[in-house]
Amino acid sequence: MLQILNDRNALIRHIIRVLHERAEADKLFSDNEVNRQTSAGVLLLLGAGVNPTNQSGEPCLILNKRSSKVRHPGDLCFPGGSISPRLDSLLAKLFSLPMTSLGRWQYWSQWKHAQPQSARWLALLWATGLRESLEEMRLNPFGTKFLGPMPPHNLVMFERRIYPIVTWIQRQKRFIPNWEVEKILYIPLRNLLDPANYRRYRLRMKIPAGTQPSNLTRDYPCFRFQDNSGSEILWGATFQITTLFMEYVFGFKPPNLESLPVVEGSLDPAYLTGQKGRT
Repeated sequence: MLQILNDRNALIRHIIRVLHERAEADKLFSDNEVNRQTSAGVLLLLGAGVNPTNQSGEPCLILNKRSSKVRHPGDLCFPGGSISPRLDSLLAKLFSLPMTSLGRWQYWSQWKHAQPQSARWLALLWATGLRESLEEMRLNPFGTKFLGPMPPHNLVMFERRIYPIVTWIQRQKRFIPNWEVEKILYIPLRNLLDPANYRRYRLRMKIPAGTQPSNLTRDYPCFRFQDNSGSEILWGATFQITTLFMEYVFGFKPPNLESLPVVEGSLDPAYLTGQKGRT
């Protein structure tokens, strides 16, 4: 399966087919499932990394690192966010026209005829992900290729359901982060397929004084990425969605949590509000 990483077109075709088969088997939407107030559309962005000679490199997962001015500072995340009902409903019509990426998706016509309500939800979430990605990192919405939807993921700490849509970046090589994003990372898919890169993230959660217990410690599975700029930890919802994608596409599962070496970190109360709440 690693060989497919060397053939970009074969990889894209494989991802499209696998995600469609999964969507057929698991009903991703129901008529009343997508709550516009608590749902978020995000893009699981894939594209070619850029090597030192400025030539297209191997397939990568492209993530944002959240800045200290937003909740969950320091976390790696997919670009995207909450639905703007009026604006995204209009954009959904634009971004599903025949000449657009969603309109050219080989299964789009089938979705519209067989499950029209689900197709409308999909177009809305796609528009949300594109709009938010344009705002956060200046992603060109017309320079993307729609590969398919992933199952929704419910957040634990908030009443929020995330709908990931897998997207391939066609030509764009440079992004411009806004105030919400500290930096943009390219993680080669090959690295995500290496069991040696997975860790047990031992997080100490600092509780305000006077609260009992004063500290809580929990272990979470994570992926550690190291490049010339340092080390980053991928954990939480983004980790879970990413590893599910890797399982779907490559049949890969990370090692059991108990077998992983430990890396330590901490969260303070500011983690929920911003201002550098993770160390």
